[in-house]
Amino acid sequence: MEWRSLARTEWFLPVSLVTCLVFLAIPAVLLSGLESRGWLVVVFAWLFLVVLGSAVAVVRHAEHLAHHLGEPRGTLILTLAVTSIEVMSVSAVMLHGANNPTLARDTLFSVTMIVLNGMVGLSLLLGGLKHSEQSYNLQGANAYLGLIIPLGVLSMVLPSFTRDAVDSPLRFSHQLFLAIFALLLYATFLFLQTRRLKGYFVPDGMPLRVGPPTTRTRTPPHGPLVSALLLVAYMLPVVFLVDRLAVPVDYVVETLGAPAALGGLAMAILVAMPEGMGAIRAANRNELQRAVNVFMGSVLSTIGLTIPAILIIGGLTDHPVMLGLRHTDLVLFVLTLFLCMVTFSSRRTHLLQGAVHLMLFACFIFFAFAP
Repeated sequence: MEWRSLARTEWFLPVSLVTCLVFLAIPAVLLSGLESRGWLVVVFAWLFLVVLGSAVAVVRHAEHLAHHLGEPRGTLILTLAVTSIEVMSVSAVMLHGANNPTLARDTLFSVTMIVLNGMVGLSLLLGGLKHSEQSYNLQGANAYLGLIIPLGVLSMVLPSFTRDAVDSPLRFSHQLFLAIFALLLYATFLFLQTRRLKGYFVPDGMPLRVGPPTTRTRTPPHGPLVSALLLVAYMLPVVFLVDRLAVPVDYVVETLGAPAALGGLAMAILVAMPEGMGAIRAANRNELQRAVNVFMGSVLSTIGLTIPAILIIGGLTDHPVMLGLRHTDLVLFVLTLFLCMVTFSSRRTHLLQGAVHLMLFACFIFFAFAP
């Protein structure tokens, strides 16, 4: 009965594996003829939906592990799983086809705007409509923002003002300093999050637990070992198929002349959606602390882990990486950081804050298609 139940719930795994086999067997046939708009849409939609579905399954099983391990270690596993998908996705598109030095920057900027404005706004709006006001641990949010703001400014804002990085990559010494600085800060944060300051990342008044949290979330149907194995099983198709997805993405940007930022936006949706949907559901259940941990942890890992990884990969493969934001994107990024400081300055949130974040997200979408 357990195996039959497993087969019913994990029906998407055979779909992912069959798709991998098909693209492994006849890649030239499937990825040729992209000049036909209809076939281009079919191939892109096929790959995008399968990679997205596999990523959603990765997040689902990471959440099961989170249930077994408790907070904050569970959220940490979830964040690291999504960061791995992000690094693989950006690297695959960056290393494929012509040089696209702004892809990593556009993806990281899009992830930040989608998470801190779109998903945070939707969570606060829906949670405010259902529960009026919601509470969370202010110390934890401040700990996240205390790293997100300096790392975000140093990696996405400062390069636009250094003399050697205007419309060009940072010099090697600057990249090395930024990568080491970000990794050290993130490692320090992880140590404090999992050891010294665990109480910052659970709701106020909730006792710290070593095991599963006592929440109203549904109990996972599998044990931690099965969840871990399924997480790896779904991660493998993501690793393989995201490289194939790079082909239609590059074709749209390089051949059809679409804005380069759209490639980053597509990658950002692929990365942010699986994790964000679970966090939005948590906020709707009045578990805002879990949503804050996921949202803030996602952005922090994007800046603290993905940027160093992309810089290292770009250096090893001789692919330049440009990080500095310009013009409208720069203003929206700084405004988003400032708005987050205002939103998470008190222990309670309400729907008006969510509406303001969604307004900024609408501005981001508008200027992405009308730069």
